[in-house]
Amino acid sequence: MIYLDYQATTPLAPEAREAMLPWLSGPEAMGFANPHSPHRPGRAAAAAVDLAREQVAALLPPGGNVVFTGSATEALNLAIKGTARGDGTNVFAASAIEHAAVLDCGESMRGNSDVFTISVDEAGLVDPEAALPDQLQLLAVMHVNNEIGTVQPVERLCERVREHSGYVLCDAVQSYGKMPLPDGPDMIALSAHKLYGPKGIGALWVRDGIAVAPLIHGGGQEAGLRSGTLSPALCAGFGAAAALAKARMDEDAAHVAELWVTARDIFAGWTLNGSAEQRWHGNLNLRKDGLDVARLMSDLRDLAFSAGSACASGSGRPSHVLRAIGLTDRQAKSSIRIGFGRYTRPEDLEDACARIVAAAAAQGV
Repeated sequence: MIYLDYQATTPLAPEAREAMLPWLSGPEAMGFANPHSPHRPGRAAAAAVDLAREQVAALLPPGGNVVFTGSATEALNLAIKGTARGDGTNVFAASAIEHAAVLDCGESMRGNSDVFTISVDEAGLVDPEAALPDQLQLLAVMHVNNEIGTVQPVERLCERVREHSGYVLCDAVQSYGKMPLPDGPDMIALSAHKLYGPKGIGALWVRDGIAVAPLIHGGGQEAGLRSGTLSPALCAGFGAAAALAKARMDEDAAHVAELWVTARDIFAGWTLNGSAEQRWHGNLNLRKDGLDVARLMSDLRDLAFSAGSACASGSGRPSHVLRAIGLTDRQAKSSIRIGFGRYTRPEDLEDACARIVAAAAAQGV
């Protein structure tokens, strides 16, 4: 099996796995201890969580705090609902190509909030000078799109939102640890498993001075923002993955850039979805008019690639991202997404891309 679905999830880094193992041990080593307990094993577990928090924060701006969550979806919901004005004057806006965790959360607040969508152009980019709603409380804009890889002008949008005295939430799930993060956001959502870390843990970075109300109530963990017992193993894996990404960022980016050139050459004649310039090059979203993607995937069952975002796969609905950049339903359904990264071997990518092209040609497209 050749794995080319890095936007859905990434392989677990061996270094992250090794960091997790001591906290998955049996009763003799006490690695199972609750990090919120005051006894010695609990304090040792808490120290592992503290180290992980520092490692995750090392890739984030200064002047803020990392709140561990169960996922980036939870982090995004915490930011959106936790900063909403509760007096009926809340105004929330998001780009049209945000993750469903943002768009669906916004929709859930209609009736108590005014909810706006900011359109994108055919390249998948928000106009940095786009009109913003009056009394804006929060704008959600992702750094790198999970479906088409476009990199948004987050810094300029942050400047604009400050003029409205509002906040900016940045979904950095696809960019964290892979490129420098933009300056300016008030909150940043992260996910470990998109960074070669474990599934089941995410984080919300909150700038100092930003008041966020909790979604989950209970024991008051995470400074009262996210009650629930933390997993030292998951935290340690997240931290190790972040530290490794920090050390390897330039090397990983150079590797991905080379893979991008290779794949683009093989897919000559296919149409790229999204910007070719303002883009993370580990994401290749392509279409071939008339392509039967379901048949393609059936014919190439030993290749793991995507017909759309992983969160929408199996729904039968065309991608809302591809629709937002102006594609017809037919064009959207003839699109595939190939994702690659640190552990993708050039020879595997070449083989997979050549086989996809040949299988498409066999369909007569």
